[in-house]
Amino acid sequence: MKIGVIGCGYVFDHYMTTLPLHPGIKIAGVTDRNAARAQQVSDYYGLRVYEDTAAMLADDDIAIIANFTSIESHGAITKAALEAGKHVYSEKPFVTDMGEARALADLAAEKGLRLSCAPSNALSATVQTLWKAVEDGAVGDVRMVYAEFDDNPVYLLQPETWKSRSGAPWPYLHEYEMGCTWEHIGYHLTWMCALFGPVRSVTAFSKVTLPDKTDLPLDPAGTPDFSLAALDFESGVVGRITCSIAAPTDHRMRIIGNAGVISADTYRDYTCPVYLEAFAPFTLKLQNLRAMRNNSLLQSLFGIGGRRVPLAESPPPGATEITRLPALTASPKSWIRRLMRHQRGQQDKCIGLAELADAITTQRAHFPPADFTLHLTELTLAIQGAGPEGANHRLETRFDPVDLPARTRAVAPDYTGWRGLAPLPRLIAGLMKTRG
Repeated sequence: MKIGVIGCGYVFDHYMTTLPLHPGIKIAGVTDRNAARAQQVSDYYGLRVYEDTAAMLADDDIAIIANFTSIESHGAITKAALEAGKHVYSEKPFVTDMGEARALADLAAEKGLRLSCAPSNALSATVQTLWKAVEDGAVGDVRMVYAEFDDNPVYLLQPETWKSRSGAPWPYLHEYEMGCTWEHIGYHLTWMCALFGPVRSVTAFSKVTLPDKTDLPLDPAGTPDFSLAALDFESGVVGRITCSIAAPTDHRMRIIGNAGVISADTYRDYTCPVYLEAFAPFTLKLQNLRAMRNNSLLQSLFGIGGRRVPLAESPPPGATEITRLPALTASPKSWIRRLMRHQRGQQDKCIGLAELADAITTQRAHFPPADFTLHLTELTLAIQGAGPEGANHRLETRFDPVDLPARTRAVAPDYTGWRGLAPLPRLIAGLMKTRG
C-alpha cells in the first residue's frame, strides 16, 4: 500500500529506520513546506518529492497520508487529506483542541475513511507480552498500573546539536513550547488504555520546573515541563503517570496485581525484556533488607525483580514472518552503531502504518481507532492543562475496550506458567514448610 508523507522533520528518519521490516507498505513520496528539506530527504533515501501537499493529495495511487508535520499543522493537514479521500495516520499528539479533534473524527466517519494516530508502542512485542500476561491472570486481579516518563535533563545534553541521520535538527525549542506532556505522555497512555480500557476521571498537576532550560525566548514561555496524573479507569484499575525533562531517564512500566507484578524497563525498546514477579511473603519481606536492595546478585538469587518471560513476538501486521533489520557493515564504526542500537533498543514506528494498511486491506478494525485517539487527546489536554493548583477532569469521551490482536494469541504462551518462585526461595520455602 502506497503512503505519502507530509512533513520531513526529525521524526521522519525514525520511521525510515524500520521501514524494511514491513514489506506491505511503500513510501510513494514526500513533501514539506521547506522545499530544501524535502530535497535533502530525497537525496538521502531516493524518494520522490511532490511539489506541494495539493500535488500529493491529487495522486490517486496514494491510499494513506502520513501526517508528520509540526503539531500546530496537524489539524489542517489531516482535514485536507480526508477531504481528498485519503486515509490518515497522524503523528502524536493528534491536535490541540477537542472541538477540532471531534470534527476530524466526524469527517473521517462521514467519508468512510480510516483515521489513526501514533504512538505505536502498544503494538510492540513488549506491550503485547504485558497485555497477554494480564489477560492470562499472571499477576491476579490488576489493581494499579505505574508509568514513568522522566526523559533526562535534556537542556544539559546540547539538544541544539542533535540531528537525524538525513540532517534534520531536533526542534528543541518547539518541544519546550509544546511541553513534554504533549510530546510524550501518549507513549504511556496508549498502552495503559489498550490494556485497561477508558478512563473515568483524571486528577492531575502540571508546572514549569525549569524556567532556565534555555536562554532563548519561548512562545509560550509557561508551558509545563512536569506533570503528574492519577487515572481512574472504568475497569476499576488505578493508574499513575509522571512526565518530566528534569529527572534522569526512567521509562518504567509496572502492572501490579493482587498476586504479583509484571514490568518492563522502557516503552522505547519494542523488544524490551519483560519480568514477572509473583508475590510471596518470604520474598516481599526480603526486599526490606538493605543488602537485598543494593545487591543485584542477591536479587537474582532470590527472584527479586521477577523472572524474565518469553516475548510474544509475532510477524507484524500484513506480514507472514518476522523480518530483521539488515546487519551493518563490518567496520569499527558499524560495530559501535550495532552495539548502541542493541543497548538503546529500537522503536518500530512504522508498525503503526503497517497496522493501518493491513486493516484497510483485510477490512478489519484498526488500532488505534478514532474514538480511542479522541480519548487520549482529551486525557492529554486535561493533564497538561491541570496547572500548579491541580485539577480533576471527568472524561467526556470513551471507547469500547479493544481486543488483544489475534497475531499475539497465536504465538504467546500462557504466562501463568512463569509465576513460580526462583529456585533458592522455593527451596527455602519448602524447608520452612517441612519444618512447620
